[in-house]
Amino acid sequence: MPHRDIPFSLTGIDHVVFLVDDLRRAVDWYRDVLGCPIGYSYPDLGMEQVWAGASLIVLWDTTHPGGASAVPPVPGGRNVDHVCIATSAFDHDALRAHLAHHNVPIEREAMHGGARGMGHSFYIRDPFGNLLEIKGPGEYPDGRAR
Repeated sequence: MPHRDIPFSLTGIDHVVFLVDDLRRAVDWYRDVLGCPIGYSYPDLGMEQVWAGASLIVLWDTTHPGGASAVPPVPGGRNVDHVCIATSAFDHDALRAHLAHHNVPIEREAMHGGARGMGHSFYIRDPFGNLLEIKGPGEYPDGRAR
């Protein structure tokens, strides 16, 4: 139960920020592989945003002068394990073929719970090493996805 003294209610993930070192390649990958429409642009910061449904993925170029403050304190350091991208129902074989077409290996597949219930997940990495979980809606014993 939410705490009654908190002056807001949670509605979901607004955005996630990924650190990249080739902004054009990042934008192209998220557009072409995941189908993310282009969002807001902040060229002075070396930052582009792409839409993932109602949320944004922020791509911040650490090689751009505007991204200097985002460079991890440890070379190769990370501060995010993975992001789960919720999708509509999809054909698993069609997704495998799509990812293979784009030379994106599937690191693992799993059936486990998420915000929308038990469902099948595919784990892949973007070109910058960020781990993404692609997860359709929950699957239920009656065979329906919700």
